[in-house]
This record gives sequence, structure tokens and C-alpha cells, in this order.
Amino acid sequence: MTATPATGIPVVSAAQIDAALSRRDAVEAITAALRAGWDVENDHDRLFAPLTGGEFLLMPAESATSAGIKVATIAPGNTTRGLPKIHAWYLLFDRETLEPRAVLDGARLTTLRTPAVTTVAIAGLLAAHPEGPGTSIPRLAVAGSGPQAVEHALTIAGRLPVGRVSIIGRTPDRVESAVAQLRAAGLAADPGSRDDLAAADVVVTATSSPTPVLDLDDVRADAVVAAVGSHGRDHRELGARLVRASDLVVEARASALRENGNLAAARTDEEWAGGTQPIANLVELVRGEVVRRPGAPALYTGVGMAWEDLAVVERIMESTRNDEPFASEEAYT
Repeated sequence: MTATPATGIPVVSAAQIDAALSRRDAVEAITAALRAGWDVENDHDRLFAPLTGGEFLLMPAESATSAGIKVATIAPGNTTRGLPKIHAWYLLFDRETLEPRAVLDGARLTTLRTPAVTTVAIAGLLAAHPEGPGTSIPRLAVAGSGPQAVEHALTIAGRLPVGRVSIIGRTPDRVESAVAQLRAAGLAADPGSRDDLAAADVVVTATSSPTPVLDLDDVRADAVVAAVGSHGRDHRELGARLVRASDLVVEARASALRENGNLAAARTDEEWAGGTQPIANLVELVRGEVVRRPGAPALYTGVGMAWEDLAVVERIMESTRNDEPFASEEAYT
């Protein structure tokens, strides 16, 4: 799509993103990027800048055809105001000319791509089960009741058959709302407790808690755990014992060791750098190179990476190439 001064560039709303790409399509976009050999270890660093009410987050990335950057604001206090914690826009450019190609709703992009990446990790870890590949999830437990909790349950269930979904949270009204959304989508969902965490085949933590909500004694010995809610080295959702005991997968080792609070609290930088505990990345997982140990939990912990946004954005733009044109930026001025 070529930008011209006369027509402006397309502005892609959250509703248009949903019309262009399903959750399963987003999972396939992430999988395809990894299988194509995207160099996740050399992705651009995320850039943080403090603000009075939170912080700016800038996430630049480049592919063979495009360049893009997500500009997000993170306001932790918004959760007590009944407002979204994250607001964002995504800016897409041509790789060679750096002409702008599109602007997309970054908040919806984030809630679409994050569970897509998590689902790729969970499917890969289930496939690597030492007793044989797992192809379904009889019991899924989600710690958290916000948009990411709901989207994770829906995205996972769109990729793998899921039996029962338990939503565990601190605010009953938010838990009931999340359960209602999942039931409306056809899932067998209920408010859960810590007992459901202990019984689950797969546990997802998607909370804003800065301190651990889950440790080794809270999950089954062979559970798959995915922790996606913590941001920054000073925040963690998982206790150190769980991290140390697990077969570990991250998006990329470089970004995880730089930013992941679950890892930073479990071992020193020197221990991680010295190979005290093996860490696989997502490319190695989708290639089938991860070998799980019998009787050990498998853990994926993510921080969010810029390449993930760009991979999904490119798929969105491809899927709409022959559809009705998006509204231009001029419609929003």
C-alpha cells in the first residue's frame, strides 16, 4: 500500500483488525515467522521512558519488507480508575523508502499478538511432553481476569481443544465478567481457586501483580506454565523455586535476560550467563529442539517483543489487500 499526500495513510481500527485476522490466524502468523527463521535474538531493544502517570514504551522492528514501531503508554493506576492500563498505536512503514503505510490500533494488536505468542509456546511445550505429544488441554487455569486473561483463554482454545477453564482473580466482579465472556464464546468456564491451579494441565498467569502469584508447590509436577503479565526486572509473577525447577522457554534469551523479572529474581545474571540452567528460545521450540524432563514443569515466560507485533501487522495488511480500503488519517483530523 503506497502512501500519497492526497489520500493519507490507512488508519486500521480495532474492529477492522478483528475483521481482518482471527486469533488462530495470529497464531499462524507468529508460527510462520519463527519457522521462516526470524532472528529473535537480534530484535531491536524495547525503549522505556518514564512519565508522571507511568511510562512510554517504544518497540521498533524491521522485516524483509517492512519497518514498524509500536508507541504505547503504560499507566498502572488506570486499573483502579476503570480504564485500560495500556494505550497504543502501531506505525507501519515501507522498509526501503520508510514511507508510512498504515497506522493500526496498538492496544488491540497487543491483546491479539500476546496470546498468539503464548499459544505457540504452550502448543510446543505440550508437543514436547516426555510421555508423548499433548494435543489437548483438559483443564486450563488462568490467574488474572483482565483482557489478556480472556484473550489468552480464547486464543488457546482456538488452537487446542480445551475442557474446563478456571479464572482465578482477586476481584469477584472482574472474574465473573471474564467467565461470562468465555461462556458466551462457548467455553466451559467457571470462577476458580488455588485448587484449580494445582489440578490444571496448563496454567497461564496474566496479572498485574509485581510479586509472585504462583510457585512450585502451586502446580502439578508436569504442568505447563505460561507467565506473561510481569513487565520489567522489578516485577515477577512466579516464585524462584518454580523458575529454577522448570524446563524453560523464552521468546529470546537476550530480551529475557535483559527484561524478565521472573528470571532476574530466580538467579543472578552471572548464573544465567554461565548456563546454570538451560534456556531455549521460541525458534528452537517450534523446530522441535526442546526436550522436556519427566516429572518437571515446563515454563514459558514472555516480556513481549517488537518482531511479534510486526509479524501480525504484516499478516493483517496482507489479508486486507483486496478488501475495502481503510479510512485514511484525514478522517480522524
